[in-house]
Amino acid sequence: MSPNEQPGSDYCQTPEHLIHRRRFLQGLGAGAAASMMSWSGLFSTPSFAETARKKQKRCILLWLCGGPSQFETWDPKPGRPTSGPFGSIPTRIPGIHVSELMPRCAGIMDKLAVIRSMQTQPSEHFQAIDLLNRGASPRPPFTRPTLGAALAEQLGQLDSAIPNFILLDPCPEGNEFKSFKAGNWAGWLGAEYGPVRLGGNYQIPNIEPLAEMSSADLEEREALRRFFSKKFENDHDSKAAASYNAVFERVKGLMSSAPLFDLNRLPEKDRERYGPGTFAQHALLARTLVEEGAPFVMVANGMPWDAHVFNHEIYQMIVPELDRILYHLIQDLEDRGLLEDTLVVAMGEFGRTPWYNTSRGRDHYPNAWSLAMAGCGVQPGAVYGATDLDGVEVSENPVNEKNLFATIYSALGLDPYAEYNLPNLPTFHRVEEKAEPIHAILS
Repeated sequence: MSPNEQPGSDYCQTPEHLIHRRRFLQGLGAGAAASMMSWSGLFSTPSFAETARKKQKRCILLWLCGGPSQFETWDPKPGRPTSGPFGSIPTRIPGIHVSELMPRCAGIMDKLAVIRSMQTQPSEHFQAIDLLNRGASPRPPFTRPTLGAALAEQLGQLDSAIPNFILLDPCPEGNEFKSFKAGNWAGWLGAEYGPVRLGGNYQIPNIEPLAEMSSADLEEREALRRFFSKKFENDHDSKAAASYNAVFERVKGLMSSAPLFDLNRLPEKDRERYGPGTFAQHALLARTLVEEGAPFVMVANGMPWDAHVFNHEIYQMIVPELDRILYHLIQDLEDRGLLEDTLVVAMGEFGRTPWYNTSRGRDHYPNAWSLAMAGCGVQPGAVYGATDLDGVEVSENPVNEKNLFATIYSALGLDPYAEYNLPNLPTFHRVEEKAEPIHAILS
């Protein structure tokens, strides 16, 4: 003890040491109810909450809905019949090239990890989206949670007002694919782990209470609802009611954190850097949300990658946008000291065919495709797997959705093989069949 330190004082004034050891232990030893109150109190302490938020693991999933072409992104085949009109350019990794449509990502390739040997089964959107969001094939009548729901459960903070699973979608009402409609995202985890789904306007509408209703009236109504809902939940031992009540609490928290979703509060130069499109603005919003503590944000960009017609014309517009978004997102996260604890994944549900159809488009192709990752737990500059000369087949190190999910969980410090707690139901794991993570891209 320093001569200037007084017994019982908080001598060290660094944020992480403002939580007194004795007070912490007293909270743990005061019984279950008191212990829970103590934990809640810890997270309400600004210094503790700030430290926990900085070290919290996070994930941003850039969902390239429709299936992006590997030939125009991460696995070009210059000079081959399958390449199309676009060439390739060298990256910061010797011997590794990417499409000429991605010059910015070529410049930060030493911060990315690319998998070129994804090999999955479904070739239709419905089944492929479901598989690549859940990490395993369906097993009716059980509904496996999506990656976002599973990570929301594991990475979410105890009393955070900000939602633990946020889906930013240009079509928040849902598109033609069932997997992208509300209601089945959380599976057996329960509705409280489903996404808060937003899109369109870059802010949350209708958050102001009615002018004629006072805050006291609102609190009294909420207290009455909570009382009767909890009574029903207890009387009927209803898990559905428990999820329903949890959703109400989440909506209350969402209203309190609504300003975080307002992009108008951000500097105009940031909005200009990312670009004017909805996908770009949602990616910027994702950066802001993880900075504020959101553990999982999924950014979907509709279906522009599903280029069954005029592939070249479409891709020369949308690939540069992805290039710009990835570049600024990764640079911004690194500049803010967040990249080492934030996993960024950019992928769709499959790739595109090496050949062209009669409409000069590429069709669905799950046999050999690519994706990119960066940040938390990922080896910078790693390129894993390969396809043959024309990109028709995987020639080195094929991996599937289970390997991918094992890699994501491992990068975030989670046990890929942990069992879900499902009393009286069959055994399910986060990743089935003990599928190995891709160790070569894990740091």
